[in-house]
Amino acid sequence: MTTAIFQLEPLRRFANLGSAIRKPQEITCFSYDDQHKLKLDTSSLRYFYNPELDTNLSSGFETFIKHDDSVDEHLDGLLEAIRELELTTGKKCVADIITWRGMMTKIMSLPFDMRNGFEMNATKFQGTIFIEENHKYKMATRSSSSRRQDIMSFWGYKFETLATLPDTWDECSRDMIEARPKEVVNNEVQFCSIVKTGIGEARLILGGEVDAVWDQRIPSKSSVNYVELKTSKELITSRDEVAFERKLQKMWSQSFLLGVGKIIVGFRDDDGVLRNVKEFDTQTIPTIAKRSGRNLWDGKFSIDFTASVLKWLSENIADDGVWLIRHRENSSVIEVSKTDGPSFLSSSFVKWRSEKFLD
Repeated sequence: MTTAIFQLEPLRRFANLGSAIRKPQEITCFSYDDQHKLKLDTSSLRYFYNPELDTNLSSGFETFIKHDDSVDEHLDGLLEAIRELELTTGKKCVADIITWRGMMTKIMSLPFDMRNGFEMNATKFQGTIFIEENHKYKMATRSSSSRRQDIMSFWGYKFETLATLPDTWDECSRDMIEARPKEVVNNEVQFCSIVKTGIGEARLILGGEVDAVWDQRIPSKSSVNYVELKTSKELITSRDEVAFERKLQKMWSQSFLLGVGKIIVGFRDDDGVLRNVKEFDTQTIPTIAKRSGRNLWDGKFSIDFTASVLKWLSENIADDGVWLIRHRENSSVIEVSKTDGPSFLSSSFVKWRSEKFLD
């Protein structure tokens, strides 16, 4: 089959394009409960509350309730929430592309790190391109991890538990607040925001997990009250600083795409002990990268590059069927080719759209 090719180099051709961006506006949300059952509500939303420093982030690893991501969930939760919104409003959610925030993050980060590969599936339905992660590729390229690596991955989930409450602080008892270090960590529980936004010519609807809200959730035209929680090695050497600056690019992309206004980073030592917590304003993070003078990444360039890729995808995914979007490890191209794979859109969503909206 014919493969369309998007050349990544020379990268300079994507600079200073002045691509338009549309501020993310939350349109709906959904939750997964402690058994990862879908709930079309805010029941799993957490509230930020400063964690206790010098806490060992490895504590509780043995009782960690870990979500089994070997099951391919496609876009099911996202599509069900959109269907429910359309049912309530009677209006179709119009977009050029509907996908998870993580897929856009991969594209936004690509110019600054071409070492990693990715594969995504795409299909066009009623004029909208739907994009999901290629689950088979994700599982096939996942390397086996050591116990040490598993514990280090756990640190991020532990920090989220330490830094959040199930309700606003004034509705939580002192015992509940102080018991957070002993709370069982469970990443089956998730709260997801769905926003409409845009980059360049592409109108987007994106869904993504939100770690917490800063104080209280105020349904409005903005998602800036949300908070992203991250952990990172404490900055001791210049090498640590470079690694963190690179990490900031993905942190910024993730939060920028959903309109999350703050990123709270828990800095830990090599033993996983929480040593410091620092707050970053999402909008000012690209300035940090610019001021360093290292030229590791640039926010405006990332937006211009992503706008160009999305325009190209819209031109090459021209009809239904399933398409493969691929970037091979260390490659300087993105490929798109049509496959003979089955549709990954949920039958309930397709049925709803086909009966309610004919175009």
